[in-house]
Amino acid sequence: MDVLNRVDNIMQRIEELASCSEDPSCITRRFGTEAFIEARGKIFSWMEEAGLSTSVDNIGNVRGRLKSSNPAAKTFVLGSHFDSVSDAGKFDGPLGVIVAIDLLQNLIKENEQLPFHIECVAFSDEEGVRFQSTYLGSKVLTGTFNEELLVKADASGVTLQQVIKNMGGNKEKLVNDAIPAKNWMGYFEIHIEQGPILYEKNIPVAVVTGIAAQKRIELIFSGIAGHAGTVPMNMRYDALCAAAECIIAIENFSHHQEKFVATIGKLDIHNSASNVIPGRVTCSLDLRSIDEMILSENSLHLSDLGEEICRKRNIGFEWNIIQETRPVHCDTKLNELLKEAIAGNGHEVMELVSGAGHDAVAISQVAPVAMLFVRCFKGISHNPLENVEKKDIAAAIKVSDAFLVRLKSYSH
Repeated sequence: MDVLNRVDNIMQRIEELASCSEDPSCITRRFGTEAFIEARGKIFSWMEEAGLSTSVDNIGNVRGRLKSSNPAAKTFVLGSHFDSVSDAGKFDGPLGVIVAIDLLQNLIKENEQLPFHIECVAFSDEEGVRFQSTYLGSKVLTGTFNEELLVKADASGVTLQQVIKNMGGNKEKLVNDAIPAKNWMGYFEIHIEQGPILYEKNIPVAVVTGIAAQKRIELIFSGIAGHAGTVPMNMRYDALCAAAECIIAIENFSHHQEKFVATIGKLDIHNSASNVIPGRVTCSLDLRSIDEMILSENSLHLSDLGEEICRKRNIGFEWNIIQETRPVHCDTKLNELLKEAIAGNGHEVMELVSGAGHDAVAISQVAPVAMLFVRCFKGISHNPLENVEKKDIAAAIKVSDAFLVRLKSYSH
């Protein structure tokens, strides 16, 4: 199958996965839902069709294995995720999954003999939308899953362990699904850039040099609820106004920082009503930087800033860290092979840092990782406008084919 036919097949499968959604008006595919299980079934069938030894593990990862003739060989993993945010685009995650299947199918067709096992993994939960805990699939694969998460409940009160059981998994066997650290050779992921640099520079692909560190924080503002018509303005303890001042202060501070971004993405006014002064407000805060020291220092500053704003307003303030990840630096040797593959296909070698999180974050704890970014329309992601052109998918295929061939000589 030539590259153009491979691209057409990939695009068709991306459309098929896009049809697996909890909401018929948009793409929403959270971990463990019926839409998720439907998508999992499609991916399973595609891996089998490719000629891979295919299975579903207890966290819901779909895994297709191509064995080396050397049973003692290490395992190199290709993959990405197939869950989504709410009202998502088609390509974030699925592009990497479906291209990985195509790459292994092509290796089988070409009868390429590799000195290592290679496994394609469609990760079950990278976005963390349902349980607010990212990388469930890749953490199980690496043996770093925290069993305390099993009792964590979603917004409807359904626990993670219940969802695992409903999907046919067994929480007691999660530990058996890990690839032992000594058996890992490395990891490679193809992903849309989710940023505008490749689009602006008209370059199809790029090497990822690192992934930003991240802190997810819950901010809680506690005031006193009151009647909107009877409490004078100068006697109010309005939690929402305190939150609003804090949000603007965070934005203003972050505008003047380098290698740092801050986002308030979720806001909840407890017992909200049009005629009630808000007494309690909860919001999310997402902080990211490739520089761990910058992230730590700015986080402390913003915490102090929130405390000061709320002190002046006589509002209670809580700063609860929900999740922290350290920066990830992609493997130098793997990246050299990737750069050779890019240059060998006639493209400019562009290096980028990822501000988004990826399953490579979890996998970097046990294995060297590499990522290939693919240009997307205006850098738009987590949005229905997310789009990738066929010519850029073709470039990613050719580069990845060449990377896998070069990987034969890889040693770490």
